[in-house]
Amino acid sequence: MKPAYIVVDTAIHDHEAYEAYKAKVVPIVQSYGGEYLIRGGDMIIDQEELWTPTRMVLIKFPSVERAQSFLDSEEYAPVKAVRLGASKATAVIVEGF
Repeated sequence: MKPAYIVVDTAIHDHEAYEAYKAKVVPIVQSYGGEYLIRGGDMIIDQEELWTPTRMVLIKFPSVERAQSFLDSEEYAPVKAVRLGASKATAVIVEGF
């Protein structure tokens, strides 16, 4: 089984609400076998022809199915609503190796 990665670029406009989101999402991610590899931090942007990244998050999951299960889960739905209200983002699931 190949691992999968959720890659998210986030622009936060309500930092207080987003901090509440971060506190609630970690245990849910972990319950689906997810592990945060990147959560914000400094970036060196070498090329930005397609998009200009803002704040990157990278989460590793055991499989595409586990990553998708996390995103679709009942546990995550109300927490995701907080994120959607506090930020704008682009999120993708990428199969890895």
